[in-house]
Amino acid sequence: MLDLKNKVALVCGAGTVGAGWGNGKATAVLLARQGAKVYGTDINLAAAEETRGIIEKEGGACEVRRCDMTSSADVKTAVDACVARFGRIDILVNNVGGSAPGGPVDMAEEIWDDQLDHNLKTVFLGCKHVLPVMEKQGSGAVVNIASVAGFSHQVGGRVHVAYSTAKSGLLGFTRSTAIAYVKKGIRCNLVIVGTMHTPLVEARLMKQLGAKEAADLVARRHAAVPIGRMGDAWDVANAVLFLASDEARYITATHLTVDGGLTAARPG
Repeated sequence: MLDLKNKVALVCGAGTVGAGWGNGKATAVLLARQGAKVYGTDINLAAAEETRGIIEKEGGACEVRRCDMTSSADVKTAVDACVARFGRIDILVNNVGGSAPGGPVDMAEEIWDDQLDHNLKTVFLGCKHVLPVMEKQGSGAVVNIASVAGFSHQVGGRVHVAYSTAKSGLLGFTRSTAIAYVKKGIRCNLVIVGTMHTPLVEARLMKQLGAKEAADLVARRHAAVPIGRMGDAWDVANAVLFLASDEARYITATHLTVDGGLTAARPG
């Protein structure tokens, strides 16, 4: 079950911010544990190297590269390097993203542009350069990562209009791409992630809110989830693994929400 032996996975955002397990790091390690050869990219090469170290220590195969996923040239170079090293790409995980607070009036225009680039353009560029490889093979699985913030949930009343816009845009992008490639043996699906407790949360919130306010917000995030706690990176990784695997061979153009019941419990 969920055997990825002889498959190659390109995981974008394969490192993590701070100590612990981020979504990309956990996903890369889990795919490797299931037999995949992993090619990881990250803007922070040291973080990607840490992921590679874990995979190699466990006997897996992994190569990493620094890559700015908002740069088409960088992405193409990484894709070409992956194919040169492993010969193919069977799985693409588009995991790059991050939020910045602000509404349409107070948000600076450059922040808006950066948020759409960081959360939406990165997925576009990943698909732009990987899909031709998969099409040539006649097979492949793309898993994009979005957030409940793009659909029906705001945490603690905080507004992040650009992040929400970009993440909701991923649903349309994923469906459209899936149908465009469904006859070519390529599946494309979306994981919609709820409030997760990863190192990025603390790192970002400490900077934005300060230690005491961040701790209060983390506690509120736990309490807001019907299941009683936030999820973690492994919850995301397990969802990605399923959608990337052959067990999901009949699943495309859809989404899997991993949120502990959060969105279902929202009024309206």
